[in-house]
Amino acid sequence: MTELLLALGLGDQVVGRTHYCIHPQPAVAAIPSVGGTKKVNQARLRALQPTHVIVNVDENPRELAERLMADGLHVIVTHPLAPEDNIPLYRLIGGVFNRAAEAEMLVAEFDRALTELRQIAWPRRQVLYLIWRQPWMGISRETYISRMLALVGWDTLPVESEARYPTLEMDRSLLDAADLILFSSEPYRFQPADLATFAQEYACPPGKLRRIDGEMTSWYGSRAIQGLRYLGQFARQIAAPPG
Repeated sequence: MTELLLALGLGDQVVGRTHYCIHPQPAVAAIPSVGGTKKVNQARLRALQPTHVIVNVDENPRELAERLMADGLHVIVTHPLAPEDNIPLYRLIGGVFNRAAEAEMLVAEFDRALTELRQIAWPRRQVLYLIWRQPWMGISRETYISRMLALVGWDTLPVESEARYPTLEMDRSLLDAADLILFSSEPYRFQPADLATFAQEYACPPGKLRRIDGEMTSWYGSRAIQGLRYLGQFARQIAAPPG
């Protein structure tokens, strides 16, 4: 969201961020941090005297949003569940902060990137997308990430899950069902050694293991435009015949 605010030309109005807001540099480094997404330093936040606070349903506790509203702040709640939700998100933020024209420029750029992906007849694949280890954790089909991957024909496993980010048992049926196993760069930063260990421990062909940039698959806002293009290039590389 911080990155989106700056993309809309609102950098001089952003008085605070979380320490997970890392783009774009160096501009974001000059914005004071108020802590994490779950634990915000309330005194520091109040000292910055914001008029609006933007929260996200997945990232910020409901109690935090209610406390901020009780303090008299305007709280903007966001919860994109699919890539297409970025369009109303751009327009919402652009409308609230008088950046409608800039928001429409982002909408047009997003539309172009999305159209390019949808023009390709992607082969369907069953994909296991891992976000954590010890324990292994993946994503359900009800997440933004899963719906992002679906744009290139990738259906995520497990097929059904009560949890949005389920803990996984790495049994043979799950591993064999996956045409591709993706190791995200966040929240756990998987390294090449992790893939090598996984291949050996689970007798899994190394050829179907890949690292993927989690920022490009999970970040909504202005980065989603770059994410669509990244995903298309990534999927084309996977689909290309060896050699």
